[in-house]
Formats: sequence, structure tokens, C-alpha cells
Amino acid sequence: MIRVLFVCLGNICRSPMAEGLFRQMVQQSGHDARIEADSCGVGDYHVGEPPDPRAIREARQREVDITDLRGRVIRQEDFNHFNYILCMDADNLSALQEMAPDNGRAQVGLLMDFADDSTGVEIGDPYFGNTDNFGNVADQITAGCRGLLRHLRLEEASD
Repeated sequence: MIRVLFVCLGNICRSPMAEGLFRQMVQQSGHDARIEADSCGVGDYHVGEPPDPRAIREARQREVDITDLRGRVIRQEDFNHFNYILCMDADNLSALQEMAPDNGRAQVGLLMDFADDSTGVEIGDPYFGNTDNFGNVADQITAGCRGLLRHLRLEEASD
């Protein structure tokens, strides 16, 4: 089983959209028995809360339902449970790298490192922006998730 954890600041905008969009791609590719996804935040601001209504609306426009997801904060055990812990921006990456144990198995990085020609690109936080920002963010997440799925298929083929 390949396990992927998507991370943003509060786990109500970017990371739940990434989890939902990626799950849909995995299911459509027929790999849902081998790849699982989850999401969390580096901060505990929204633990137990559903995704932001704007994130829910944007996901729904892409035929993805994320209404059942609830915010949670990253835990130490996540660094050994997941193969990949992928965050949305440099601040989240820095926070993850500080809390990662030396012996953690997860590859920690930016989601956009898997998108074509987007290494090092961040996915900005749309929380304080307008609804259009959520569409742009969802487009970036989609590109990153497509690249990640391609990568995992190649990785899977080499196993």
C-alpha cells in the first residue's frame, strides 16, 4: 500500500481539496486498492471542522465530494505511516521538516514538485482571498496530483 498525506496550514482548504481530487484520480485509474490518501494541517486551528465552504464548492464543481472530511493536525506517527507527506507551501514544508523524526520513512516535500515544470512552486493559501482563488488553487492541485499519480505508477511498476 502506498500512503499519501496532503498537508496545509489548517486542513480546511488546500489539503482536503488535494485529498479529494487525488482520491478521485486514483479511483478512476483503478489503483484505489493500492494507493490511499489523507490530509491534515500543521496547525490545530480547525481540528474536527469540515472543509471551508468555498473548498467544498470548488471540489463539487469538479465532481468531488469532500463534505465528510474533517480537519486534523499532523502527528508524529504520520512520518512513519505515510510514504509521502506533501505540503502546499514553503512555510508548511519548513514546519514539517522541523517536526520530522530522523528515522521517519515518509518522503516530505511540496506537492507541486510532481507537476510538470513546477518544481519549487507553492500553492498559495486561498483562505483570505476570493472564490476565484479557490479555482486557481484547485487547478494547481490537480496538476500536482496528476504528476504524483504518474510518479506512483512508475514507482509501482519498478516494485
